[in-house]
Amino acid sequence: MSKDRPAPEAPAPLFPLVDSHTHLDACGASDAASVTAIVDRAAAVGVERVVTVADDLAAAQFAVDAAHWDPRVYAAVAIHPTRANVLDDATRAEIERLAGDPRVVAVGETGLDFYWPGKLDGCATVPEQTEGFRWHIDLAKRLGKTLMIHNREADRALLQVLREEGAPETVIFHCFSSDAEMARECVDAGYVLSFSGTVSFKNAKALREAAPLVPSDQLIVETDAPFLTPHPFRGAPNEPYCLPYTVRALAEIRGEDPDDLAKASTATAERVYGLRPVCG
Repeated sequence: MSKDRPAPEAPAPLFPLVDSHTHLDACGASDAASVTAIVDRAAAVGVERVVTVADDLAAAQFAVDAAHWDPRVYAAVAIHPTRANVLDDATRAEIERLAGDPRVVAVGETGLDFYWPGKLDGCATVPEQTEGFRWHIDLAKRLGKTLMIHNREADRALLQVLREEGAPETVIFHCFSSDAEMARECVDAGYVLSFSGTVSFKNAKALREAAPLVPSDQLIVETDAPFLTPHPFRGAPNEPYCLPYTVRALAEIRGEDPDDLAKASTATAERVYGLRPVCG
């Protein structure tokens, strides 16, 4: 993401949509007013609800606060796999406390990231990530909440841990970026796949081949803002209002009407997160 590129212009509205994974704090939100401003921009183009996601303890505390500041915001809390080495007893206790909040709809993002170890200073090792992932799986099951997974270059290991631990009732693969074989395995296991702006990237050949294989009742959409801004704005700052760009790109790949995909993905998001339909 480059600060030199201007933010994308607002897309044509597409209703209804749920941004199933965003980071409002990383988008610049710091208080109730700034959260409302971001969600207002999103709602103006049809993105009426967002799930803001934590990757460390401070972000988890912020996510829960944001979900109480604005009724259109929901939260997911966890410690990101690359930070799993901070999961001491006190951190686990606080994440568990936050995850029990009624505005928290998922435990996440957790999972495995095999890309960063050895490249990022202080990154959790694979054994530390695996231990943390197992703990988050258990937490999601104990609380009866959806598990939101981060997966980077760890397909086989991740599926193995889910088999060994026993997956929660609902599992979401956030920012699904794998190939058709992995998509089929996830679909067969009953997991939900979330597609971000990466599906619009012309060089994402394997992902674009996988996208049509996912049934609409196992598909949701996200921005992962401020990251992964969809084509042709790649590298510019992302925000929840940009989600219609991704949905239209995904609909083209799947040979579907964007309005139909918006409605179907929203129905799936409402089901997997336990969201109430928007009235009006």
